[in-house]
Amino acid sequence: MSERFDFDEVVDRRGTSSTKHEKFGADVLPLWVADMDFRSPRVVLEALKSRIDHGVLGYTDTPPELIEVIQARLRQRYDWEVSAEELVFIPGVVTGLNLACRALCGPDDAVMTSVPIYQPFMTAPAFSGRRLIRVPARREEGCWRLDIDGLEAAAKAGARLLLLCNPHNPLGRVLTPEELESVASLCERYNVIICSDEIHCDLLFDGRCHTPMATLSSTVAERTVTFLAPSKTFNLAGLGGAFAVIRNSALREALLEAQQGIVPHTSFAAYTAMIAAYRQGEPWRLALIDYLQGNRDFLAAYFGRREAIDMTPVEATYLAWLDVSSLKLDDPAAFFESFGLGMSAGDDFGDGRFMRLNFGCSRLVLEEAVRRFDRALNMTQT
Repeated sequence: MSERFDFDEVVDRRGTSSTKHEKFGADVLPLWVADMDFRSPRVVLEALKSRIDHGVLGYTDTPPELIEVIQARLRQRYDWEVSAEELVFIPGVVTGLNLACRALCGPDDAVMTSVPIYQPFMTAPAFSGRRLIRVPARREEGCWRLDIDGLEAAAKAGARLLLLCNPHNPLGRVLTPEELESVASLCERYNVIICSDEIHCDLLFDGRCHTPMATLSSTVAERTVTFLAPSKTFNLAGLGGAFAVIRNSALREALLEAQQGIVPHTSFAAYTAMIAAYRQGEPWRLALIDYLQGNRDFLAAYFGRREAIDMTPVEATYLAWLDVSSLKLDDPAAFFESFGLGMSAGDDFGDGRFMRLNFGCSRLVLEEAVRRFDRALNMTQT
């Protein structure tokens, strides 16, 4: 008999110093930062317990088993052959973004990214003294697309590093191979390095397939740094474990050098969880996608009935991007918080007309959320 997973369970996270839950009072539903309210897979928890029971928690080198598991996973899922030398382990993807800005372009170069975007994409360049060029995405008939002409203009203006997010946070897009080819062609023409955050690649809906940027061709692979992690998929963000795939040895050495004296070792706990998640977590992941897709459809149906808020179609992630501009609110985040809805402000992603809602929670929580939306939206119509 196959194992059943209870995503309907409402786990009480109070008293755990949860970042997600400590931001707001007890009367506000925390629907903001991108971690889910589900227990991590049992296989991961058991692996961690077994490792803790060993009793010695010292510095830990990258386990050869983890390298083999990652190689097998990339080969099976994407027909992507990656050597052990191409893998660089880091504490998290945000660390990787900052390392990329520090290591992969010069002080006089600019970094470009498409907005709206996850906030560290916009802050990482400045932390390294690099200039940021924001390229607004194009919204056509409710669908967001990269502005290739805008990216080309940024490259002409001196951008030598592209920070790409695919699947996209917060837009929920899965970039098609054709879109990726357009980006890759542009970057080749202007000698731009591509830093591709693909952390949400295991959370795709409706049977979609993810295409890693580096798999387009060997030429593209030579100018691409790909960041991956099991943290979003298996709800392991607090453990801090990720990795980069870097074929180009010069780029790889530059990233490794930039870590020296700054970036801490990846912990034994992160390594243990990564192995268990990738080796044994697939049944849990598939059940999770079914549940999240149901949550997405529940929200889409609700906002389809409440025309005051437009929900961007979600192709991947557990994050909904909500257009609240028709409400003409001075401070959307504060307004919704006053009705017990703690979401992420669109300003954090570069567009204050929107809010981001995390639907990685039980359906019971979402049902309560829509009741609160009803009260909030009814207030705007009085």
